[in-house]
Amino acid sequence: MAVTGPTRLVIATRASRLALWQAKHVQARLHDLYPGCVVELLEMTTRGDQILDRTLSKVGGKGLFIKELETALLDGRADLAVHSLKDVPVDLHAPFELSTILARADARDAFVSNHYAALADLPAGAIVGTSSLRRESQVRARFPALVVKPLRGNLDTRLGKLDRGEYDAIILAAAGLQRLELASRIRAFLSPEDSLPAAGQGALGIEIRADRDDVRQWLAPLACAQSGACMLAERAVSRVLGGSCQVPLAAFAELDAGIISLRALVASPDGATIIRAALAGPQHEAAALGEAVGQQLLQNGAREILAVLQTPDA
Repeated sequence: MAVTGPTRLVIATRASRLALWQAKHVQARLHDLYPGCVVELLEMTTRGDQILDRTLSKVGGKGLFIKELETALLDGRADLAVHSLKDVPVDLHAPFELSTILARADARDAFVSNHYAALADLPAGAIVGTSSLRRESQVRARFPALVVKPLRGNLDTRLGKLDRGEYDAIILAAAGLQRLELASRIRAFLSPEDSLPAAGQGALGIEIRADRDDVRQWLAPLACAQSGACMLAERAVSRVLGGSCQVPLAAFAELDAGIISLRALVASPDGATIIRAALAGPQHEAAALGEAVGQQLLQNGAREILAVLQTPDA
């Protein structure tokens, strides 16, 4: 039976400039698919946007960026919510589901500085800002003489702190800078070998209420099967490790000719210990591949790191 197109859709989104770009991108895609549909944005400020004086790992994790948006889905003010996939917890609970994953953009981290061309050029004692324990641990492992300090706020706020001289360099997701036409601020890209990306980095995910079969079908043409498989593998690693902002965890999958190559790591925050794992397998076994890599990490020593991080005084 043919699906009747929508006449009106409301997208819940955070109010930051990057979040609005992402929501407007989906809005434009939906307009192209359904020219007769009115697609509106519902802008919201989340707890994650409000708490800027503490790291995410200390205030409740990435779920703080989506709770208010989920409330709008629940009470009917919105039909869908657009997220940076790396901000979406892997343990989404009913009545919500991650219905659609769009084609992934650049997954790499980017080095941004007004005075230095690369991390290797920074002198001992130079201050590097990052919002992520994953990035922090990998920087500390490669450059133990650098000082890594927390960096919170939206993209413009972070760049402003760099420009005021609070940091010698900062590390950001390349995709966000590219989406906001700020790629000129990138001095160097960090390869996955130097800074393995977060699960889902560079991809957009759409969350809906699980009982909205109509919305799921309307969104289906936006889905990218290749990116979806890679995200499934990466998020499965995170799920096995109980992935949260308290865990320096990276997972990065690449797909070529139907084969997914998946790399992952768990590190101690100081970068002194890094546990790595890698496997490859067919695209249709993406979730099982991710689970196997997660188990490999646990067996190789990640369990001990997690035990320390989950201790109240850690």
